[in-house]
Amino acid sequence: MNENETLSVSVSEVNRKIADLLKNEKSLSGISVNGEISNFTGRHKTGHLYFTLKDETSSIKAIMFKGSVGSLKFEPENGMKVTVKGDVRVFERDGQYQLYAFEMQPEGMGALYVSFLELRERLEKEGLFSQKRPLPKRPETIAVITAETGAALQDILNTLSRRNPLVKVILIPASVQGVNAPGTLISAFNAAQSTNADLLIFGRGGGSIEDLWAFNDEKLARTIFASRIPTISAVGHEVDFTIGDFVADLRAATPTAAAEISVPDISEIYDALTALKSDLRLRFGRLLSLYSERVGALERELHAKSPTAKLSVYTSQLEVLERQIKTAMGTQIGQKRHQLIAEMKRVDALSPLNVLMRGYSIVSDSQNKAVTDSAVLNIGDRVGIKLHKGKITAEVIGKFE
Repeated sequence: MNENETLSVSVSEVNRKIADLLKNEKSLSGISVNGEISNFTGRHKTGHLYFTLKDETSSIKAIMFKGSVGSLKFEPENGMKVTVKGDVRVFERDGQYQLYAFEMQPEGMGALYVSFLELRERLEKEGLFSQKRPLPKRPETIAVITAETGAALQDILNTLSRRNPLVKVILIPASVQGVNAPGTLISAFNAAQSTNADLLIFGRGGGSIEDLWAFNDEKLARTIFASRIPTISAVGHEVDFTIGDFVADLRAATPTAAAEISVPDISEIYDALTALKSDLRLRFGRLLSLYSERVGALERELHAKSPTAKLSVYTSQLEVLERQIKTAMGTQIGQKRHQLIAEMKRVDALSPLNVLMRGYSIVSDSQNKAVTDSAVLNIGDRVGIKLHKGKITAEVIGKFE
């Protein structure tokens, strides 16, 4: 062969040589690549995933075969940042190199997220998420498990006080973040079981997956499931989900929403009683009109027949009937009136303002919290006293049990 002649090879041979080069390049085997998913159209009918992995300046086509897809703990989506582990190889038919992926994880979540998904799947199969008991419509006592100094507690207390100040709240403080948090939360749940609470709210404010991780504890999940008291989960914000949310009887988007859900507004109860009063008046009016029409019909019938011999008898019967009707109506109206007055008095008695008008007062400490036990005060403490009109400041000079 002349030295000026070049060796000719087929396209297949070129692609095969490139494929061999990549296959033998160890740095491209089992490589982890970070990027954003694009051009993903969902699972192919074969079960494989076809997508593009890109960053700010470049992209690479990728494929994950059905056998590896089964190990995914999340559903890939366009725009999702992921870490893909696989081998860079050439698809010889098209002469195109691509990433053959066998592992994929959402970027930034890593082991915690995978652990969360695995636990969620396992507990769901056990049935821990299927128990959803109805909540009491008008709870008298609510237990709250959260951090004693957190904003979540204040949100819950403020909302309950606004909607229904008659509801009693039992605070069971617990740590809601850190390695010791699951243990304190479990202890708080166990303590709540011995109270007379009708409903239990647990939670905290929002945060990262690490901040909320205490509520993904398996032992805590089983403790929530075993609670004899119906539970509302109020962990984080609307977009945050934890295992505790799935186990609870109801999940609220925020601590404030949990308090809103748990009790009816006292003004709504008053409005319902007012509506009932109007309805009773309307019903009695219709009943009186009906009886009046019946009496009138009897009178007309008597006049139409007008037999002299029977006139006095019919007249007497009519008078008796009228008295019976009036007596029956008077009895019914009186009973309903007494019931209505009793309901109105009960609603009026519930008003905190009436309590103050009777000479009672509300004592608050330096933190403006209501004082119900003299044990929390010390001699010399300054307290505020709320009267029906105005407020005064006083100093504790003595204590009595």
